Amino acid sequence: MKSIALTASTLAAAALVWHAVPSFAETARRVPAPTADLVAPATAKTETAVFAGGCFWGVQGVFQRVKGVSNAVSGYAGGDAKTARYDEVGSGRTGHAESVRITYDPQQVSYGKLLQIYFSVAHDPTELNRQGPDSGTQYRSTVFAENAEQARIATAYIAQLNAAKTFGKPLATTIETAKPFFAAEDYHQDYLTLHPSQPYIAINDMPKIDDLKKLFPESYKATPSLVKAAKAG
Repeated sequence: MKSIALTASTLAAAALVWHAVPSFAETARRVPAPTADLVAPATAKTETAVFAGGCFWGVQGVFQRVKGVSNAVSGYAGGDAKTARYDEVGSGRTGHAESVRITYDPQQVSYGKLLQIYFSVAHDPTELNRQGPDSGTQYRSTVFAENAEQARIATAYIAQLNAAKTFGKPLATTIETAKPFFAAEDYHQDYLTLHPSQPYIAINDMPKIDDLKKLFPESYKATPSLVKAAKAG
């Protein structure tokens, strides 16, 4: 992910570079649903999931527009609390990945459905330690499982997609467990919604929103669940 503080001339030049990098959104497709999924108790109202798939701006923007999701927070997972800061994570040496913690109602959307959207729309799971114009371990494709059941479902789903050769090559997505999540700085929250015309967002991330609406119309909601709105409430 590139610096937010860019001049107009730098943005124009960067746009040319980003256009030259193939976008996952250009080939996004609705992948098959997982054959195994979590069955939530009838009394369960809130669950969380943490996914990493490149720059958290776009991943957050996608899941904020999924029905049943009440909150999606950009942050860091995989490393220690003392290094959970943007300037350090960007070095690629902290163990952190830019991630998104999703709070959802399992009566409205299942963990398996979130995984299906994650693999279909949110990022390219075949990219190893990179997404689009961004490279480094902080942009890796990782499911940060909150418990053993999430790890089991995600592992089985990756095996299912690999066995079916859904992407034509093996997925690079890893499963990491027992890794705490740390919310990112306020200026990263709701970034896609607040800056839809910023070249990086317009080129790399807005197409993901279009794909979510097109490929998952039953799961798409036009009004995103924003972090700032949740704090205000």
